[in-house]
Amino acid sequence: MSEGIKSARREEIVDACARLYDKIPYKEITLLRIGEETSFSRPSIYNYFNSREEIFLALLEREYLSWTEDLNALPACKDADAFADAFACALEKRGRMLKLLATNLYDLEAGSGEAALIRFKRAYGAALQATRDCLSRSFPSLKDGDKDSFLYAVYPFMFGVYPYTAVTDKQKRAMDAAGVSYPAYSVRDITRALAIALLRGFQLDRRG
Repeated sequence: MSEGIKSARREEIVDACARLYDKIPYKEITLLRIGEETSFSRPSIYNYFNSREEIFLALLEREYLSWTEDLNALPACKDADAFADAFACALEKRGRMLKLLATNLYDLEAGSGEAALIRFKRAYGAALQATRDCLSRSFPSLKDGDKDSFLYAVYPFMFGVYPYTAVTDKQKRAMDAAGVSYPAYSVRDITRALAIALLRGFQLDRRG
């Protein structure tokens, strides 16, 4: 089998996984369900992926690659507010990526082979570098340490942003019953607030 055919079939499997993930919960997505969405049988999937987790990790890898493209397309911004808004808007487009990060990443990595994990980590590393690059375009004098601080505040934050912005009716009822308020925030709202706070802090540090 040619590499082109193998790659196309892998993409078909990942596409099927993505369609299912947009409609039903992660735990309900089995290899059988994925196979039913493709042009070949469930056993054939093992010719391309070692586990269900590897398929989801490949989906997350693809999401990171799209996120990297978005970051690379961000123009230089004139100030912290403009950068924060552009960055937040780009992240808001990646709802599937944020959902995967919030609910399944540890299990996906644990259930995947090393080769699949290396491919994913390369995509993750490319996203980190793209974030550094867009910071450099907008803030050429920003110190490397400040860029690191931005990365390692924002990327861990990305693991938790989905649950704060995608509250189900069941969760709302539970919050009401528990007497806990739940102000409505979008991914853009809270990402923008974090990015502005970080960038203004860096500017204040330099003035001091």
